[in-house]
Amino acid sequence: MTNSYPRALPEDFFRPDDRSPLEGIDESFVFTYDAYADELGEGQRWSRWQDLEALMKGPEPRPDWVVTSSGAIDTELGILKTGKEADVYLLEREDPHRPDEAVVMAAKRYRDTDHRTFHRAASYTEGRSMKRSRDNRALKRKSTWGKQVAAGEWAISEWSALCRCWQLGLPVPYPVQIDETEILMEWITVTVDGDTETAPRVAQVRPERAVVEAYYDQLRDALTTLVQAGLVHGDLSPYNTLAAGDRLVIIDLPQMVDLVGNPRGMDFLLRDCANMCAWFRSRGLEVDEQELFGELMAHAF
Repeated sequence: MTNSYPRALPEDFFRPDDRSPLEGIDESFVFTYDAYADELGEGQRWSRWQDLEALMKGPEPRPDWVVTSSGAIDTELGILKTGKEADVYLLEREDPHRPDEAVVMAAKRYRDTDHRTFHRAASYTEGRSMKRSRDNRALKRKSTWGKQVAAGEWAISEWSALCRCWQLGLPVPYPVQIDETEILMEWITVTVDGDTETAPRVAQVRPERAVVEAYYDQLRDALTTLVQAGLVHGDLSPYNTLAAGDRLVIIDLPQMVDLVGNPRGMDFLLRDCANMCAWFRSRGLEVDEQELFGELMAHAF
């Protein structure tokens, strides 16, 4: 039997290694991690962007200002507008490690079944179909579940309309995301004396004639694009269009209908024309809703 003995260790075996632990490692395998706060303050929440499915995020290509960081924090800044079906809040989304990329958005939240008033006429929903027959039955019975479905339906309808209109190149706020009955979208603003403010409704402004004429051209172009796509806003007025400087922006789209599929599609289009033309006439522009309606119908078919 042969005896074995341990070999002598080199003299520098126990010396500290002066080399960096990353020396000789491919940089593509090296990751750095940013630490984020364990707790959030009042009125704050973590962004759910990374948790949402693709169809719940805005259409691509997305504007550069959209914050997609998984470490971003949403901070509520206050209420912007109250309505019969929904309230709109201002929300800031910021990654604490990239404060210069923070963005303020509008958060439209449809009310729950205890606070929401269902004044929307059934005529808006004609031609629409729910994915599940039990939802249709619940809606007709006006059950508790039916009301929940209805609350979600309006949010989903507005989300779909915003995405479709944005893809058509229409002047609407960019839709960032939808999460249950909350829609995050672009905050439309104007600059006043160096300060950023919410763009006023068209009904609140008295612009110069050149701007009024430009607004009408923009309106006609937008309505033309809509009818060519077979769509009608359905509730268009100076109160749901914004005057963003020299740009007209259309908002509030949950009741958008199919021009042909809805039995009252053309009636809604004529009403949209009448509502808007009345404002333009009040600002000194000679326009006629019947003439505008006829022009739009010529583009529709």
